[in-house]
Amino acid sequence: MNKLKNKNILITAGPTWVAVDKVRVITNIFGGALGSIIAQKAKETGAKVTLLMGPGRAILPKESKNFRIIKFKFYDELLDLIKKEVGSKKYDIVIHSSAVADYKPVIAKEPKIKSGKKELIIRLKSTAKIVDLIKKLDPKIFLVKFKLEVNLTEKQLIDVAYRSMMVSKADLIVANDFKTVIKSHKAFIIDPSRKIIILNGKEAIAKKLFEVIESKI
Repeated sequence: MNKLKNKNILITAGPTWVAVDKVRVITNIFGGALGSIIAQKAKETGAKVTLLMGPGRAILPKESKNFRIIKFKFYDELLDLIKKEVGSKKYDIVIHSSAVADYKPVIAKEPKIKSGKKELIIRLKSTAKIVDLIKKLDPKIFLVKFKLEVNLTEKQLIDVAYRSMMVSKADLIVANDFKTVIKSHKAFIIDPSRKIIILNGKEAIAKKLFEVIESKI
């Protein structure tokens, strides 16, 4: 029995931009490949899927009756989309895989910072954690969070991810280490009981993720 058929699933993927001035942005290296594969797997379950896609490089599934794509570029756009979409209370599941900016300039210079400076200092401030808003907007939603860390042992990664899951009140978390993301992409799916599933490869991660979700909803 496919418990995900006709469920409403919201997926975020790709990077976010924050503006330095009218023509320059700060972003990250991620292209949204895993999020795109997750969206395709969600589509194959027969669910009604909405993909919020940042300015990445991933090849996206084609839109259809039950699969729509809303593109955004900037952090503030994603924040507004989450407030609107999750706040609508129409979603059963949110999979938040987007690589969201943690910092943004205190002041975005307008319209363009002049070139030729020997030194340029840009002050940054932390952004609000979008993932932490999701359960506040809709406590009944099934939330999957993603966590990326750098140069941790597997135990450290799992411990950090587990604490992060608790903070966001997520129902699952997918933990990744940067050094494997750009190679074989080893990941850990962790649930609140601290059960851990180890996977290798984006296709395997996406497929297993939906198996786990289906077993828990």
